[in-house]
Amino acid sequence: MTTRILNGVDLERLSGTVEAVTAEPSLGHFQFRARNEWIDGGHSRTTIQGFYGAGQEDTSRERPFVLESDEPPVLLGRNQAANAGEYALQALAACLTGTLVYHAAARGVELDAVECTVHGDLDVQGFLGLNGEVRPGYERIQVTIKVDGDLDDAQLAEVASLAQFSPVRDTIVNPVTVGIDVTRA
Repeated sequence: MTTRILNGVDLERLSGTVEAVTAEPSLGHFQFRARNEWIDGGHSRTTIQGFYGAGQEDTSRERPFVLESDEPPVLLGRNQAANAGEYALQALAACLTGTLVYHAAARGVELDAVECTVHGDLDVQGFLGLNGEVRPGYERIQVTIKVDGDLDDAQLAEVASLAQFSPVRDTIVNPVTVGIDVTRA
């Protein structure tokens, strides 16, 4: 049997996943986790390893992913890594790209390349607590996605509409409850 791959996606496995979640919706519940430790100044380290999904704890990652975070010197950091706001933009770009690729594959639309550029405008007066009228987060995020492939206008419009399925886009665009507990170590 030949495996059909489109846009780097195994269509048989994708179809199997859709069928399994359709038959048992609880398999669609996932919990991703990240653990962050402060190092110094604006520098911190996040580890990501296990997660819960498809009805069980996933232990397929033998080693954790390690992400460093810091600030540029103008924000009192030492430029040892991207800052958290930049990681938020990266998460949005990666999720939008993956969403378009997977959904296009599921619809039989072949893509040759996808490039997603994201920039966010932020006023640090909000973070610094200097102006109660200024939010601490991004005021505006602009995304530009370039899609290459033999697509007619209708297919390009269809691919563009697939961005609505991005979990990170949805998280940014719609309010989500964030519980914060601060305890003693």
